[in-house]
Amino acid sequence: MTEDAIGGIDSNLRKGAPMRTHIAADPGNDGYAKPIPDILSIIKDSYGELRPAERRVADVVLADVTFAVDASNAEIARRAEASEPTVTRFCRAIGCNGVRDFKLKLAQSVVVGRLYLAPGEPSPPTTDGSPLWSTVFGEARNAISLVERSINPADIVRAADLVANAHQVVIFGLGGSSTALAHETQNRLFRYGVVATSHSDPYVLKMTAATLKPNDIVIAISGTGRTREVIEGVELAKHYRAKTIGITAPDTDLAAACDVKLTVDIPEYADPLKPTASRYAFLLIIDLLSTAVGYRLDPSARETLRRIKYTVLSHRKGRVLEPLGD
Repeated sequence: MTEDAIGGIDSNLRKGAPMRTHIAADPGNDGYAKPIPDILSIIKDSYGELRPAERRVADVVLADVTFAVDASNAEIARRAEASEPTVTRFCRAIGCNGVRDFKLKLAQSVVVGRLYLAPGEPSPPTTDGSPLWSTVFGEARNAISLVERSINPADIVRAADLVANAHQVVIFGLGGSSTALAHETQNRLFRYGVVATSHSDPYVLKMTAATLKPNDIVIAISGTGRTREVIEGVELAKHYRAKTIGITAPDTDLAAACDVKLTVDIPEYADPLKPTASRYAFLLIIDLLSTAVGYRLDPSARETLRRIKYTVLSHRKGRVLEPLGD
């Protein structure tokens, strides 16, 4: 018998899934991982406070970050037309302990943001004035095609059966795209009469997971499959014997944690200014799942939809064949 993750003794009497705790690799005194400082932003925000010679060092660093990471103190000083002590003073002026500390933090910033530091190849001109017209449409078509080739219809049916027979469905999604997708999943399901709520606050997410019971369902959405709070929420829900459905990338921690995996791998275009194409794929999976749920609940789903449409048309004028509730 081992000590349970929530403070008791885990003797598997509950027959729920074990919960995993995540410990920061380098926690501070308060137990939380210290974030990597964004040294490039610090340089830009502090630029006006630097001395003229230190600004020349900043200009050299910002103009060629890769050079600054690999170059010696003397090489940076020579390119900036400054002395080596000036380079050291610059490093300390932006909050680093010295040149070594500065270069370590700069290298970490480059790893995270190299794609965003310099513009890519210019897009070919178009007659309509939109340089990424064909790219955006092409990425959307590609995402939809990948879903059609990747998703097993049997998995959609299995997930729909779980949702249709659930006491309640909670949808987890954190971050920009996943939060919106979680709200859309709730929007698609409640109109069939499914008791569905979405959560995007990490604390509320975990508290909600702790209230779930065997006849409840979690739908977890994550584009990367690595969002720690969502994974922990799924594991906590499974601990209390709720079933889980993952809409995410394949071969990820989230996919591994879920009972039903609705996964697709969407390669992203290298241009960071273009919105992510995985949204189209996940929206399509949500449509496939919700439509299958609607057919599972027919005719009660039709009656719920009729009530909604009747209420909407009584509230404002419109046509029958319009988006429901818009």
